[in-house]
Amino acid sequence: MINPQTKYLISIVGPTAIGKTALSIKLAQYFKTDIISADSRQFFKEMEIGTAAPTKTELAAANHHFIHHKSIMDNYSVGTFEKDALKTLDQLFKNKNVVIMVGGSGLYSDAVKNGLDYFPKVDATIRENLNTKLNKNGLAILQEQLLKLDPISYNSIAINNPHRVIRALEICIGTKQPYSSFLNKPKNKRNFKTITIGLTAERALIYQRINQRVDLMLKNGLLDEVTSLLEHRNLNALNTVGYKELFNFIDHTWDLEFAISEIKKNTRRFAKRQLTWFKRNENTIWFDFSTPTENIISTLQPYLSNIKND
Repeated sequence: MINPQTKYLISIVGPTAIGKTALSIKLAQYFKTDIISADSRQFFKEMEIGTAAPTKTELAAANHHFIHHKSIMDNYSVGTFEKDALKTLDQLFKNKNVVIMVGGSGLYSDAVKNGLDYFPKVDATIRENLNTKLNKNGLAILQEQLLKLDPISYNSIAINNPHRVIRALEICIGTKQPYSSFLNKPKNKRNFKTITIGLTAERALIYQRINQRVDLMLKNGLLDEVTSLLEHRNLNALNTVGYKELFNFIDHTWDLEFAISEIKKNTRRFAKRQLTWFKRNENTIWFDFSTPTENIISTLQPYLSNIKND
C-alpha cells in the first residue's frame, strides 16, 4: 500500500521519439491519476504537429495538464511554469497519492522537481541590446562573448539556443559575475517525493525512430502548419527544430529534401543533448524503451511503498 502521508511524482524522461507519452498514459491509467506535461514546446496550441503533441485519442486516455494551454504570442517562462505546475500538483495531491510528469525539456522538469536557481534582476536594456546584436550579427558573436565571460556555461548550456545564450549573457553582464556562479544553490524542499524513470535505446535505434517520426509529421501536415505560422516566425517559440528549417524552404533558401534532412539532423542532435542532461541525475531508473509496462510498474512498487517522509 502507498503511504497516504507521502505524495509521489513519477517523472518520465528520455530523448524525443522514445515513447514517453505512451508510457505516461499507461502509468496514469494504472495509478488512476493525471499527467503533467513538462514539454515546453507542447505548451503552445498553434504548434501541434511539429512538437509531436499527444493526439486527441491520447489526450482522452488520461487527464493532461499543460498541453496547448498557451499561445505562441504569450510570454511563458520556466519560472512561471514552475509556479503553475506546483499549484496544479497541490490540487491533484489532495485526492491522489501519485501524479505522472512527462516531457523532454530537462530544465522544465527539473524546475518542478528541484526548483530553479535564483538570479538577481538586471537592467532590461541589456537583453534588448543582446537581441539587437543577435539580429544584426548572428548567434556566433554572442557565443564567443559567452565563452570569454563564462566558459563553464558555454560548455554546459544549449549553446545553439539563442534564448539560453542571451539569458546567460545578460546575467554575466548585469551582475559582473558568471551565470554559472548562481547555479546549484540550496532550494526550497518539495512536499512530495520524486521518482524519475528514463527510457532509452541504442543510439542507432533512437535515430531511426526520430527519422520515422519526422516523416510522419510531414505526412500529417507539418509543412502546412509551418506555413500558417510564417508571419510569426520571429517569435522565440518558433525558433525551434521542425519549424525554422521549413521556414528556410518557404523562403526558397533550401529545397524541401535538404530542409527535411536538416530537421532530422537537428532533432538527432537535440536527442543527444537531452540524454546528456538527463543522465546527470544519478538517481534516475533507466529502462530500455521496449520494457513491458508491467515490468516498470513492478520496479516502481518498492520505491512507492518504502520511501518515507524525512
